Amino acid sequence: MNKIRELLEKYWELISYAFWGVMTTLVNYVVYFICTKAIGIDYLIANVIAWFVAVVFAFWVNKVYVFRSYQKDAKTMVREFGTFVSARILSGILETGMLALFVEAMHFNDSVIKIIASVLVVIINYVLSKLIIFKKQEEKA
Repeated sequence: MNKIRELLEKYWELISYAFWGVMTTLVNYVVYFICTKAIGIDYLIANVIAWFVAVVFAFWVNKVYVFRSYQKDAKTMVREFGTFVSARILSGILETGMLALFVEAMHFNDSVIKIIASVLVVIINYVLSKLIIFKKQEEKA
């Protein structure tokens, strides 16, 4: 039992990121599929709407539950939110570009491409969040 606890503690951030990443992806998919299938919005516009909703959700869960960045001073909040949104804009452009290329130009199924693009986006977002956005400040001696 102690081995399991040690592994969970050692990999908590990655496990937590995976869980909240799935939840964020679920938010993204639900909004995307409601927009495209239920409302009939064009898939590229629906992707932007889904992306926006997912980014707002992801910022808060990543800040609090994954990277445990509890600093709430204005400077930190603005920096974290600004870099988070900037990184997500880059990955959102990548995802939208993949949809446009593979769906519009190559006529692949939008749902399949959405899933493939999302996997790539999750990996990129973790690396950027860990190394740049929620990077732990070094303790001052």
